[in-house]
Amino acid sequence: MERLTMSDYGANHGIVNPVYGLPAPATAAAPATSMHGPPANMFDTVPGYEGTVAGGGGGYLPPPMPSVPMPVPEQAPSPPDWHIPSISEDRARQAFATYVSSKCCYSSAPVREGVITNMESFNTYRYRLETFMESRSTEWSQEPYTGQPVDAGVQPTPGPWQIAAQPPAFFQECKQTIKVPYTSSVKNCHLCLGMGKTPCTTCAGAGNKVCRVCNGSGYRQSDDRCTHCNGRGRENCSSCSGSGSCQCDTCHGKRQLLVFINLNVKWSTEKDEFVAQDSSGLRGQKLEEVSGKELFKDAQNMVYPVRGFPDVSVAQASERFVRDHQVKYAQTSRMLQQRQTIELIPITKVNYMWKGKPNVYYVYGNEFKVNADDYPDQCCCSVM
Repeated sequence: MERLTMSDYGANHGIVNPVYGLPAPATAAAPATSMHGPPANMFDTVPGYEGTVAGGGGGYLPPPMPSVPMPVPEQAPSPPDWHIPSISEDRARQAFATYVSSKCCYSSAPVREGVITNMESFNTYRYRLETFMESRSTEWSQEPYTGQPVDAGVQPTPGPWQIAAQPPAFFQECKQTIKVPYTSSVKNCHLCLGMGKTPCTTCAGAGNKVCRVCNGSGYRQSDDRCTHCNGRGRENCSSCSGSGSCQCDTCHGKRQLLVFINLNVKWSTEKDEFVAQDSSGLRGQKLEEVSGKELFKDAQNMVYPVRGFPDVSVAQASERFVRDHQVKYAQTSRMLQQRQTIELIPITKVNYMWKGKPNVYYVYGNEFKVNADDYPDQCCCSVM
């Protein structure tokens, strides 16, 4: 028997989609998909929201000038004592022993036999400025229309900073999305052109595809007619059940969309830190792991730079950070609260002798962490 190159039913066997006309060949490019965003002319012009685009990306909106004068920061009094006493030799030994016991390859001999010869204090300061602020941005949004209220043009639309939002407690990160009143309108779905369906992307709208068993020939290798497609060479598309179209992912088959403006409100905290340099030899990154003793704290709507601090570099950092935060954030956000703190981070350099050789370790922070990079009695071990 001569093998046919085309099945008796033709290459386009399947249910013809009445919406999209004759089915396209399976190799044809799929029609427009959800990758295409809504056209710009789909959205109305709303006064005060001219720069709003779909999907956001329009940037944060500058807050209006305050209607009343901003409160003047209060000059905080200087603390009477910026120093704390050094740790004792017993406390240094205890911290050293705890550190060594946590290291599987460290012998405890230097802890037991080492003799402390000198302890030096290198207390340093960490200054931190935090600014808690509110930022607002807008974007056009859409959802399937199922009878929701339509209010576009009913009343003048309030401005982005006129809409009330409930802020969280100071320095608590939070986001809130609010539908802007009087911006909701109904439009035909741009993706399916108001039909509620889109061409099936699996079969490119044909309703059928090449039979996966006989690869479109209609026959098996033994010249027997393919039982999967009954010799047609094509099978109905399982994604669309042979219809050539699927429910529109954008309007969920409703054919229309409710379009409106969403106001995105974000409360965030911007933070800058400065650690005064010291000559202890301890790497500065280590101080990020520990806390210090809080010597100074000032929280106001706006803070003054710290004055009269014994370490000039801390006062300079305070003045620089306060100025920078005003320049960087006041143009795009509403600054709600600022907080500045100064911590004293204790650092003790412990010099000790073991087996006639000098060694050193550091005890630092409120947690009494230890750093001993050149511990004198280490063994090479591996975990099997």
